Amino acid sequence: MTDILSSFTGGLVLDGQKRRSTQTAIQQSPLSKILILPLQQHIGGASIPIVSVGDHVLKGQKIARADGHVSVYLHAPSSGTITAIDQQPIPHPSGLSALCISIETDGKDTWITREPLENYATHPSHDLRQFIREAGIVGLGGAGFPSFIKLNPGIHHTVETLIINGVECEPYITCDDMLMRERAEGILDGIEIMQYALSVANCVIAIEDNKSEAITAMKLALAARPSLENTKIVSIPTRYPAGSEKQLIQVITGKQVPSNGLPIDLGIVCHNIGTSYAIGRAINLGEPLISRIVTVTGTDVKHAGNFETLFGTPMHELLSFAKTKRQTGEPFILGGPMMGYNLSGDNLPITKTANCILVGVDNAAPKNQALPCIRCGECATVCPAGLLPQQLYWHSRAKELDKTDEYHLFDCIECGCCSYVCPSKIPLVHYFRFAKTEIMNQQQEQQKSDNARVRYDNRQHRQELETKEKAERQRQRKAALAATKAAKEKEQAKEADDKQENQ
Repeated sequence: MTDILSSFTGGLVLDGQKRRSTQTAIQQSPLSKILILPLQQHIGGASIPIVSVGDHVLKGQKIARADGHVSVYLHAPSSGTITAIDQQPIPHPSGLSALCISIETDGKDTWITREPLENYATHPSHDLRQFIREAGIVGLGGAGFPSFIKLNPGIHHTVETLIINGVECEPYITCDDMLMRERAEGILDGIEIMQYALSVANCVIAIEDNKSEAITAMKLALAARPSLENTKIVSIPTRYPAGSEKQLIQVITGKQVPSNGLPIDLGIVCHNIGTSYAIGRAINLGEPLISRIVTVTGTDVKHAGNFETLFGTPMHELLSFAKTKRQTGEPFILGGPMMGYNLSGDNLPITKTANCILVGVDNAAPKNQALPCIRCGECATVCPAGLLPQQLYWHSRAKELDKTDEYHLFDCIECGCCSYVCPSKIPLVHYFRFAKTEIMNQQQEQQKSDNARVRYDNRQHRQELETKEKAERQRQRKAALAATKAAKEKEQAKEADDKQENQ
């Protein structure tokens, strides 16, 4: 890995609004009377409930198990009683509902008996990954991919570099920034654990150069940690979306992750600052992932800041605690102004991927009525993935989905740069998300069709075999009967001959 930072094509320099939420320390949000926990809080299979209505649960207790390989466990964020397991609205731009577990808290916040993984370095990596999976830890940078999977490079890959992503390039979000300022030691705990699990010595902690206090805090903590002598902190230029995984890898290493490829193909694994902190807490203290730090900010927030919030907490309670000027039913943004999405219902729960609630914004991508494309090419200029958004837009809009593949639709990271600079106010990313969804739906339908055809072919083959086997059994029975009849006739003829000779 080179010590000279590279860059990536496109991107934007945005007006930072981070000071709004970094003037006070991280606060603990109040315990809600009701916690609503969606079973689908990560990429992959939704968790399956292992509790029933009426059960009393303790803080940190498992309430849902992983389903399939790409899945993790879910835990009770506080002690209380299970009051419902039913469909509830979830934070999603579609407004859909999903299966959730509701807990009426008892106000005692009583923990289970916490059992850390003692002397983790004496355990095989598989045990650490399983422990992390059962702790419910997913990527806390936004996507929510189960963390234990990224800690398993497989037998065909060797990890050369672990990159810890503390970039946080969205202009309003500061939860990672404040975590680094206040809990640097805990982050380093997680890094040591991940280095052991991946058998990798080299680690880079990447932080944007607009986070001077976070950089200082991390450097001080690292200087006091001789076990991390091969770990270094790299300050990278502030440019959106430098925090996107592929762009960050390019900046740090000068290498590009190939189209349809993964960082592990380059010997690299990336994890978020918050994920590292959660892993440290799980292994060293036996605490599963039951909360996260959420930034609440924007022009309509009186006490903007960062709040450690239990999962399942209704958003309106957090908005009330931060003293927002938002009116009932007024839309707000979950996430940042670039990659977040609008929500109007504030009774939705905080989940593992909810890093920011934004109420009022100065520099969000325009939401005005779209005008015809003028073919200015600005979208291509700012695209950090080097794509041609204009061409993708035409084909996505016309539902020419096969042609979007020719322009590498799935390399789009949905950063919103193209929509932001479009003079015609075209919501380009929305078209790309639509096209991706349609393609994935078609692939699923095709897979179902292929599976049905395979089942049909197998059934036909099985029936043909059964018919042949039945015919063979009938032939064998007839042959056996004929042989028996022939033997009997032969015996009768012999008896007749013997009788005639005796006469």
